[in-house]
Amino acid sequence: MAEPFLSLRKVSKHYAGVTALDKVDFDIQKGEIHCLAGENGSGKSTIIKIISETVKADPGSVIEIKGHPVHGSNAIDAINRGIQVIYQDPSLFPNLTVAENIALGGFVAIHRKLINWKELRQVAEKAMARIDVHLPLDEIVREISIADQQLVAICRALTRDVELLIMDEPTASLTKKEVDSLLAVVTDMKSKGIATMFVSHKLNEILQIADRVSVIRDGRMVGTYPSSELDDEKLTILMTGKKVEYQHFVAAKNGNDPILECRRLSRRGEYKDIDFKLFPGEILGITGLLGSGRTELALSLFGVSQPDTGEIYFNGKPVKIQSIQDAMRLGIAYVPEDRLAQGLINVQPVGKNIIVTTLDNLVNRFKLLDRTKVISSIQRWVKDLAIRIPSVESPVQTLSGGNQQRVVLAKWIATQPRVLILDGPTIGIDVAAKFDIHEIIRELAGRGIAIILISEEIPEVYNNCNRVLVMHKGCILREFDTRETAQEEIQNHVNGAF
Repeated sequence: MAEPFLSLRKVSKHYAGVTALDKVDFDIQKGEIHCLAGENGSGKSTIIKIISETVKADPGSVIEIKGHPVHGSNAIDAINRGIQVIYQDPSLFPNLTVAENIALGGFVAIHRKLINWKELRQVAEKAMARIDVHLPLDEIVREISIADQQLVAICRALTRDVELLIMDEPTASLTKKEVDSLLAVVTDMKSKGIATMFVSHKLNEILQIADRVSVIRDGRMVGTYPSSELDDEKLTILMTGKKVEYQHFVAAKNGNDPILECRRLSRRGEYKDIDFKLFPGEILGITGLLGSGRTELALSLFGVSQPDTGEIYFNGKPVKIQSIQDAMRLGIAYVPEDRLAQGLINVQPVGKNIIVTTLDNLVNRFKLLDRTKVISSIQRWVKDLAIRIPSVESPVQTLSGGNQQRVVLAKWIATQPRVLILDGPTIGIDVAAKFDIHEIIRELAGRGIAIILISEEIPEVYNNCNRVLVMHKGCILREFDTRETAQEEIQNHVNGAF
């Protein structure tokens, strides 16, 4: 094998007695697509920080670029060596144009005091031409899609003679079509000799695009493998050290009457003529591409927005859900897709996040919070949902994605809901934590809670739901009984191949 572009040998990193990396060996060849896989907390982020020189490795670690040892001190050194990082949030200037975001950094780097706007535009056009993408150069960046913002970040990197582009969870907020387009761009960069280090929780993307896959677990490198030797099962075992197996979900019989029913529910521009029934103890999946109306429907069921026409029945009686308070009084809870922005109070500790929905039940006769009740409630839900935390006083933003999601679940389960709506409950969560969340969801259904599970991941709804509704352009296209349907048939309907 040729000399690698980047080589890490016996790289270690310790923080206050905690081992983040332990003698990691890792290399990336010129022009290859190399995926780094591992659970949350495995050390992936630390490797990225060391390669991008925002963090220094421990003494004794050896880092080489093109065979030469490097001792960088900051991210500018890494950029000058041809290494750039694109994160899930591509860190663009939202109030500047596409052209300005692509090209201005290069002008600033050479300390240009005056900008030639014609030249700036030419630089942006040249960067786009390198990977054959076409973006609206005069459009303000905040007005374009997340997928196009990722392409802007890639083009920005190409203005600086990038040789290794590190992409950290770049597809987390993209539709399948946008993901396919982005992966095509990554493949095209490979043909231009640009190496990509691709980090993702989505195993199908890793196996689709990687030349090689390196797996890290608990700060130690498990190994590096040609992607052709891996499948979902093998990769999961390497990442977690255990086999993750799903038993098909079968809903318990809890009577013949639905707890929630929608009849021809419509909201202009969002969803139309929605008809379905939800029964106690079942997990009803709703899937479809981004923009299919699935989240908008959930928001109406939770009182955030109101339908224009149609009826909602709860426990056999017509109801008007005109506010979140109305929904909560009925016993409806909602875990939103964006847990950080909508589901959690990030700067507050875990304990306060858990009890925020049940404060009225935790007061004494003087209408003051009863400390004993508060502590008891927090401890109960931390234990019941196996939330792994140093302390209930830990800020919730410091937790892994899986534990943050457990906190959001605890907050709503504490309200003792009769209907629980879960919108993308495992987005950005690693494979083992995802399995644990699914087990919690199944257990809740076993208690008789009716659950709506919204996800664009077909395996998630197929394995965990007894019925699946496919939405397309605001309408329910078809209902599937998962016991009588192949996963591929649902996927084909979602993709429009029907």
